[in-house]
Amino acid sequence: MADRRRFLRDSMLASSLLLGANRAARAQDASKSGSIAPRVISTWDFGVAANQAAWAVLAKNGRALDAVEAGARIPEADLKNHSVGRAGYPDRDGHVSLDASIMDEHGNCGAVAGIEHIAHPISVARLVMEKTPHVLLVGEGATQFAIEQGFPREELLTPESEKAWREWLKTANYKPVANSEVKTYGGTPGDKNNHDTIGMLALDAHGNLSGACTTSGMAWKLHGRVGDSPIIGAGLYVDNDVGAATSTGVGEEVIRNAGSFLVVELMRNGRSPEAACREAVERILRKKPGAKDLQVGFLAINKHGEVGAWAIQKGFSYAVCDAKKQDALIAAKSSF
Repeated sequence: MADRRRFLRDSMLASSLLLGANRAARAQDASKSGSIAPRVISTWDFGVAANQAAWAVLAKNGRALDAVEAGARIPEADLKNHSVGRAGYPDRDGHVSLDASIMDEHGNCGAVAGIEHIAHPISVARLVMEKTPHVLLVGEGATQFAIEQGFPREELLTPESEKAWREWLKTANYKPVANSEVKTYGGTPGDKNNHDTIGMLALDAHGNLSGACTTSGMAWKLHGRVGDSPIIGAGLYVDNDVGAATSTGVGEEVIRNAGSFLVVELMRNGRSPEAACREAVERILRKKPGAKDLQVGFLAINKHGEVGAWAIQKGFSYAVCDAKKQDALIAAKSSF
């Protein structure tokens, strides 16, 4: 009986190794034959400009990791974008705190959460990945690390964001109820008119995947609140053998379901990117029916460059950029 169990175990191990070798060989052959078409995708309409910056890297046979960092820095610097980066709306105490994560084709990852006074958290996240033994730095420690790495300390609360915050304060309710700010801010909890994120995924000419996610988080959030964006497996996940996924919307619901990791695992088990995103959304809805009043969306790309998305509600859009078209904007399908 022991010999039989050993035989089955060794057979399964051999099969697993063979499968991995076959995947690697297929990717290598595709790269040599030039059949891999680079592509970058990102969440929301402001993803179009971000994609174009990423495409400038991919079009020169650059690395997917460099592409997603370059792309994510565009909305981080956009003073008209109040959901990402330096112009983001503050928390209810007036602090602009930012979250970001990045992940490469080798499974390396880095993130920062609740970082203040630093305009490009995505680049800090990359240095966390490359220069520290850690994955996630938070709060004052993240800010200190960024300054030590040469990032300038800046005031991120812009006059426009401060004006909006002071207007919100007139009727603010400080009870810790998720999304209570929506009544005065407008929009569905988690849509682009409330708070949001840019999640970006890239496939380069070498057949490698990387991803990035960056946000200023929920407008008027409780000080110290962190959403899904800097949480590896929630807001972002990359498996170079399978594909990559990112999320947008109300981060608490994504965290509870390890959403982006779930999407990648569903693709590993044979689902298309769209079908995987749909199942992840519907799992949220099955576990918490009240989430139908919120917005969560997933975006995914597999190893072959196939793309798909799904959201709880209508209104989620995603941008796609490749050699054929650099400004495509697509409305995601939704459960409601």
